[in-house]
This record gives sequence, C-alpha cells and structure tokens, in this order.
Amino acid sequence: MIEFIIGGARSGKSKLAEQTARDSNKTVVYIATAQRWDSEMDDRIQRHRDTRPSEWETIEEPLALAQALKQQDTPNTVVLVDCLTLWVSNLLGQEEASRFEAEKKAFLTQLQNTQHSDIILVTNETGLGVVPMGQLTRRFVDESGWLHQDIAQLAHRVTFVVAGLPHVLKQ
Repeated sequence: MIEFIIGGARSGKSKLAEQTARDSNKTVVYIATAQRWDSEMDDRIQRHRDTRPSEWETIEEPLALAQALKQQDTPNTVVLVDCLTLWVSNLLGQEEASRFEAEKKAFLTQLQNTQHSDIILVTNETGLGVVPMGQLTRRFVDESGWLHQDIAQLAHRVTFVVAGLPHVLKQ
C-alpha cells in the first residue's frame, strides 16, 4: 500500500501522515529527508521530533531514499517519508548533476518493487504558486511536479490536505 499525502506548507499533511501511521498498529519507521542548514531548520526538525512517538525508529536520509526504503521493506511495517520536496531540493543542490535523475529512477523503481511494508509519502504541493524567476527554482517546481505525477499514478491512495482538512483524490 502506497499512500501519497500532498499539501501546502503548514496544511496539516505531516499530522495526517503521522496519525495514519499510528492508526495502522504496525511498526513505524520514519524517514526524515531534512538537513540541518541553520537554526530555523533545527527548530523545524525538533518540532517534528517532538510530535513523534518515541517507539518509532527514525532514519535521517537526505539523498539515498530508494536504498532506505529497500532496507525497511519488512512485514508489518509502515514507512513514513517526510518530505519529498526536501529530498528533491537536497538532490538538486548536489554538484553531480546526474544524481537527481538516478535517485528519482531508483526511488520510483523501489516504490513499484516494495513487497512487504506500507509506505506513506509526504510532500509539498509546489504547483499552486507563481512561477519562480530563477532557473534552479523553476527546475525545482518542474521536477517536484513531475515526481508528484509519477507517484500519484503508483499510489493506491492520494490525499490533498488544505487547512488541516484531507481531501481524498484517489482511493
């Protein structure tokens, strides 16, 4: 089962994903893609940590998401990934230009090949805002949007969250 939860910043998507994981009554593995760049990001990371149950295993993996999913593909497990737009950002910031395409391909392949675990993917909807002026930010919006379309096709359930209210787009 792949569940894809998408919404804007502070929409309640992470809260919904965490509640869904709790309600599963399965072992939860939380894969965090955030990297510490400054004190504000440290505060965000801490806020997320404070809301998670202590029995959840947390894996911090900013780049090699496919490998992390593969390692956690075990029965009676829910893998919650938060968030894919940070992951895209991390990869686009790498000096090796081809890394993004390779990691994206590996990630999508792993989603299709997952045998045992349920997966909950959290991401920010980036396509509802204005078109950014810079080349890198335009690429980020494009790549995020294309990734989201690919995931939505693979996912069993897609939920769009607005103001804390989930709207099921695909079931």
